[in-house]
Amino acid sequence: MTPARETLMVQHISTQIAVIGAGVVGLAVAEALCAEGLEVVLIDPETPGAGASYGNAGTIADYAVMPVGSPDVLRSLPSLLFNRNSPLSIRPGALGALAPWLMRFARQSLPGATLRNATAIAGLLDGAKELWTDLAARIGGLDLMRAEGCLYLYETEKALRTAGADMDFRRTLGVEVELIDDHGLAQLEPGLQGMAGAAYFPNAVFLSDPGEMVARLAQAALQYAGLLRGRVDRLTRQFDGILLEGAGFKVHAKRVVLAAGAHARDLARMAGDRVPLDTERGYHIEFDMDRPLLNRPCCPTARGFYLCPMTGRLRVAGTVELGGLTAPPSAHRIARLLDGARSVFPHLGEPDRTWMGFRPSIPDSLPVIGPSRAGAEVIHAYGHGHIGLTLAPVTAQIVTDLVMGRETSRDISACRADRF
Repeated sequence: MTPARETLMVQHISTQIAVIGAGVVGLAVAEALCAEGLEVVLIDPETPGAGASYGNAGTIADYAVMPVGSPDVLRSLPSLLFNRNSPLSIRPGALGALAPWLMRFARQSLPGATLRNATAIAGLLDGAKELWTDLAARIGGLDLMRAEGCLYLYETEKALRTAGADMDFRRTLGVEVELIDDHGLAQLEPGLQGMAGAAYFPNAVFLSDPGEMVARLAQAALQYAGLLRGRVDRLTRQFDGILLEGAGFKVHAKRVVLAAGAHARDLARMAGDRVPLDTERGYHIEFDMDRPLLNRPCCPTARGFYLCPMTGRLRVAGTVELGGLTAPPSAHRIARLLDGARSVFPHLGEPDRTWMGFRPSIPDSLPVIGPSRAGAEVIHAYGHGHIGLTLAPVTAQIVTDLVMGRETSRDISACRADRF
């Protein structure tokens, strides 16, 4: 197939597949579909990979089987949501709009729902590292992958002991993990002080520069896929496909893949599905440095963020702030990240840059993947929450199987759009 020219400000486009959203999931889907010889157009108002795909913690997290909601979180939910310093908080003024979502979240935090959700997440994560390795090899990104594992850090002996039950549960779902004391931690991370121990996930992989990896993925996908810079305002089913309309363009596609992340809810409704998707506002700060302070990502669990050694910098990423797509970044959340980073490395000065992005958040922490209930002309591929980077090639494999009419590579019944 000869490379398609980039389609900018085009009035009328016709294509086999339109992928709405050019984050890491949409790009991985486009790359996989193009490899099948299909004609693909990516549609996004921003530069490919510019959102949460750029600003994340960079972990390929095979261990991240736990949903955000759990019985422990449910018991602490009031204090978590309304404590401004909590790793899980709600933006002032957003409570009314979020009330229906929070009710669903509370139900999904009950013991039975937590077990079902964790089991389904583990099924999606199975083999994600291998799929990422294959994808990185195709796009020239193996040099950005670091197989050094990941650490959950515990500040007290009590917290380390309490973590045992969580890690035992993860082991039942196939996660390899080792609890280590302060001496074992010092061998892995000599620069860390004041921690009682850690949970070590040896199979985790991290990206030394997730933005660069996604840029290489975009370059590979756009060798064959077209790119339309614009926002889809209207999705209409027609007898021969789907019409997508936005300012200055109309796209007719036989099939449409919704991979718009936090922006997918309205598009899903136009396609015939009401999905309780809301927005987590994620933050990071970065400190430029020549030599890394750490060998691998480390998460002080009580504080809810990651310390991530990346090329030429330390990225401090994380926390969950529920609060929609329109409000400006919270200076308070940035300050909490800075305080948290300095609690581990007191010598850190002012950050060299700050960032905020939007994660799509579903009450059960499971993505929405699969055909629309109104017809398989529209395929959902969004809502991955904190594991969008990890699950990008998994989702691409599933979507490609659906488009090609093959049996899907894994069970996605828990991800169907009509489960709500």
